[in-house]
Amino acid sequence: MTTNTSKGYDPADYPPFAVTVDVVIFTMVDGALSVLLVRRGQEPFAGMWAIPGGFKLPTESLDDAARRELREETGVDAASLLVQFGAYGDPGRDPRMNVVTVAYLAVLRDLEGIVAGTDAADAQLVPVERIVRGKVALAFDHRRIVRDAVERVRRDLESTGLATAFVGPTFTLSELRAVYEAGWEVELDGANFRRAVTAAAGWVVATGKRAAPGAEGGKPPELFRAGRAWKHGAPIRRPRNTTRGGR
Repeated sequence: MTTNTSKGYDPADYPPFAVTVDVVIFTMVDGALSVLLVRRGQEPFAGMWAIPGGFKLPTESLDDAARRELREETGVDAASLLVQFGAYGDPGRDPRMNVVTVAYLAVLRDLEGIVAGTDAADAQLVPVERIVRGKVALAFDHRRIVRDAVERVRRDLESTGLATAFVGPTFTLSELRAVYEAGWEVELDGANFRRAVTAAAGWVVATGKRAAPGAEGGKPPELFRAGRAWKHGAPIRRPRNTTRGGR
């Protein structure tokens, strides 16, 4: 006897599989684009670094599962950006069973005081450069997922308002420029960048305020807020031959 709800359909006729969500959490740390990794506290791959994630519960949507994992792994209820960017279901990617994971990209402006989740032994922010270049071994196919997320960031910096998700409600032009430099691995001329974002109305709006004085002294930089134009694109394009260190 079967419990199928549709005539002629038996779930037992199809191979079972599970669905997980994995969240690539980006933030800026000392001018470097960084990703939150957790050290797995249980098998499979116990002791290895991984991106936060977990199984989708039967009662929640994919977006709900991603938000829950983000909250459980960082203690943050809302990211400045949380978007689905890919799905991964290669056979054998998870030794436990056939598992399809849906990957999300999240941006958090501040990850101070992060703590490991219930199934993790440790949590750490790691520069994406170390992951992309294979200097940090990751569990499952998480290196591939992180690399795909980094490429998504690089594309979106050129065509969307993604850069503003990394800075606060008010920011200096240097802080905004640092996001592009870290994401694209380039060095941008400060004067040219300023002209690009201030020449046309709508990209940044002067607040009339200045940042707190720095330890080096001098006149504090101006503070801006994002204008409406970011909803329709970005003010600069990615340079093609000016990567840092000649890479």
